[in-house]
Amino acid sequence: MLSFSLFRNLERYIPFIALAFLLFSPHYAGAEQNLSPYLKVGVFSGNVDAAATGVKEALLAGNFKVLGEYKPEDSDNMRVIAYTRDDLIATVLKVKDRGLLAAALKVGIISTGGKTEISMVNPEYLFRGYLMSSYKPNNAQLSKVASDVKAALGKVGSEFTPFGGSVSTSDLEHYHYMFGMEYFDNPVLLGKFQTFQEGLAKIESSLSANKGGVKKVYSIVDESSQTAVFGVALTDPDRGEKFFLPIIGESHLAALPYEFVLQGNKATMLHGRFRIAIHWPALTMVTFTKIITTPDAINDMLENAIK
Repeated sequence: MLSFSLFRNLERYIPFIALAFLLFSPHYAGAEQNLSPYLKVGVFSGNVDAAATGVKEALLAGNFKVLGEYKPEDSDNMRVIAYTRDDLIATVLKVKDRGLLAAALKVGIISTGGKTEISMVNPEYLFRGYLMSSYKPNNAQLSKVASDVKAALGKVGSEFTPFGGSVSTSDLEHYHYMFGMEYFDNPVLLGKFQTFQEGLAKIESSLSANKGGVKKVYSIVDESSQTAVFGVALTDPDRGEKFFLPIIGESHLAALPYEFVLQGNKATMLHGRFRIAIHWPALTMVTFTKIITTPDAINDMLENAIK
């Protein structure tokens, strides 16, 4: 048997053993990278309307498709533009579990302190967070989309500075905010229909009526896979964007609009405790508590909106 004194001697070396394990682990820094959810594209010399026009022209020139735009909080000082590209849609459709959610990228424009700032969702961050283990097999196509977006938006800004906190690539691929909170693959069921076609018709009809404090901003529909994604403004003044966005940070407006997906005959959304957290990863628990009712409120709004 090993003596007690030997264990006492080993104690002195535990920190060094742990460090050696980290250094030679395949998950150590060489294989790890931290990503931020947003990139600041730059400061635009014109107003929000002029910046939005410049962004759309730049995206179209880069062969991207503008899906829709809207004013978060119904504010003239804010604008979000959602966009995609056919090769991106084709790539994410390979991921059967709601991969189409990763097809909609967004640019945010906000006027504060006399400056008009343009930001964008970091494509790689979104792809890794939503596609998870399916990101790596499709890395080449997705990386090209990300680089092409930067090249296109280079016409309206040149900074591309990361902001909004950071998450390691390994954590992103199975992200959750903290113990007990939901993952990407813990969606909320909003409704069930007889068929995909019935669900699509019902949802389009309901959204056109602006029911339940919800207004359609864009949709992506793929009939062949029976999948559709809808981006929606949350317009309820007491429970929607006007309530929660000023609390958790309007500079992250490119996180919006909120989306849900119809896949087959089921409509689901990402749980708010996942969807909000992954777009505001630096959010403190104190601030998160201030919007503790928001995930359930969003669930309620979307359920009522598609009935």
